[in-house]
Amino acid sequence: LLPLSLPIGCVPVFQYRIGQLYMISKHSHEQSDRGEGVEVVQNEPFEDPDHGQGQFTEKRVYLNSKLPSWARAVVPKIFYVTEKAWNYYPYTVTEYTCSFLPKFSIHIETKYEDNKGSNDNIFDNELKEQEREVCFVDIAYDEIPERYYKESEDLRYFKSQKTSRGILQEGWRDTQDPIMCSYKLVTVKFEVWGLQTRVEQFVHKVIRDVLLLGHRQAFAWVDEWIDMTMDEVREFERNIQEATNQKIGIFPPSISISETSLSSCALTGPASAPSTPMCTDAPESLSVPKDRPRKKSAPETLTLSEP
Repeated sequence: LLPLSLPIGCVPVFQYRIGQLYMISKHSHEQSDRGEGVEVVQNEPFEDPDHGQGQFTEKRVYLNSKLPSWARAVVPKIFYVTEKAWNYYPYTVTEYTCSFLPKFSIHIETKYEDNKGSNDNIFDNELKEQEREVCFVDIAYDEIPERYYKESEDLRYFKSQKTSRGILQEGWRDTQDPIMCSYKLVTVKFEVWGLQTRVEQFVHKVIRDVLLLGHRQAFAWVDEWIDMTMDEVREFERNIQEATNQKIGIFPPSISISETSLSSCALTGPASAPSTPMCTDAPESLSVPKDRPRKKSAPETLTLSEP
């Protein structure tokens, strides 16, 4: 289990709800290309008896060329990871599975709070019998892979024209107001002898990079979404999701993002949210080894040691 804390400067929780939806859609579109990227299969509202009204999304992530060389050698040329997400903002649950690797799964719980990452007990109920290793992510000063760097998204120099928020200077977490934090609890499971520790370690690093880049972009794009209403961002989401599906060469029927809440029995929730009823099996969570080195960013390749 790897808890992540990502303080996000200049944005309170109530405003970031729009920014989160905008960022996910635009980021997915930017990272997609012919044959690879993020295909949106389903995006529908539904209501949970405990968490309230939420949004369920199912996506297929095609990423063969982005895998390290050792992984490409053992997986099919064309495969995808299934992402299922239950968004009850400010609480969300996301699960990743792969049909080719039935013993592989990633589970991420997210909670948003208006603080600078100071809530050490936010996941205490989930971790009461397990030791935790907390990783702070600085969206302005942590390194990201060079291939993702854009000067316009460098928060050390970015200032919002509409809100006058920014620049994030050294030590901004202690001085910035408003400020919020995205808390992530990441669980990776890969039960394959000889590869489990290495794969889980690699995936944690990749997830860290993806989260760092996404939250950097959410703030850097604040002038694009700050004036949007929920209806407007849902319309943007629908349009860009259809464009993304076409960009990667998949042409399903038009995606419907309706406003009518579906029954919780129609779209079952994740097994890791105890208050959410289950109708189908979901991947179980398994703690990962805590004795592992940590790096700033994910490597391009992962070299396995000689036996």
